[in-house]
Amino acid sequence: MSQARGLYTLWLREVKRFLRDRTRVISSFVQPILWLVIFGAGFGMHFSIPGINYQQYLFPGIIGQTLLFTSMFMGISVIWDREFGFMKEIMVAPISRFSLFLGKMLGDSSDALIQGIIVLVIGTVLGISVNPMGFLLILPIMLLITFGLVSIGLIIASFMGSLESFGAIQTFINLPIFFLSGALFPVNGPLAQGVPGWMQTASVFNPLTYGVDALRQALLGGSYVALQPLWVNITVICGFDIAMIAVGTWAFTRMK
Repeated sequence: MSQARGLYTLWLREVKRFLRDRTRVISSFVQPILWLVIFGAGFGMHFSIPGINYQQYLFPGIIGQTLLFTSMFMGISVIWDREFGFMKEIMVAPISRFSLFLGKMLGDSSDALIQGIIVLVIGTVLGISVNPMGFLLILPIMLLITFGLVSIGLIIASFMGSLESFGAIQTFINLPIFFLSGALFPVNGPLAQGVPGWMQTASVFNPLTYGVDALRQALLGGSYVALQPLWVNITVICGFDIAMIAVGTWAFTRMK
């Protein structure tokens, strides 16, 4: 019972802290609009995707980008909690390190999901055509994507001693994952014409590739030619989540 109560308390704390940060919530509106309107219009003149326009193709990629950047940034909460002494207090609480990691991971994943939903609403307001049935499928897919990505952020933060170090490592990891995921342009499959072979190979080992592909399948339906069947994408994402949660729990057991 104490494990469940501790997990819930950590989850609730992370969600409340995010919702009370109005600057972060408001800023989540601005960046997706810039990407969808400005970047989408500019790149749309150079890309031709059969059956869909470029903004439709880009939209799930921007949702994936939002989930990635938000999830990874959430790891900074570990460093803040360590500096203000809160981490020391919960480390000596009568809950397991697994519950501790899971509580923070679920709370940060909920925050990232909220930002992803905001982007989803913005896209529909801007008139981007999507598959109506996809809304029933995209929320659990978004949540699954955030689990593994938030875990990476928490793992990095558990070994970092300063905000500056965390920011440098986070950027170093974020950008390759984003650009090699196919969020902006095809890097794998039949549409990846002229893409270097090493990029196509790297994208296969990129977990966000499968997340973005699943998001496009959910939102665009049959008009999008998927790289992998949906069940393959979900299986890979779940396997990645389990591996990262296991590593994250181990990292928290080593944290003092």
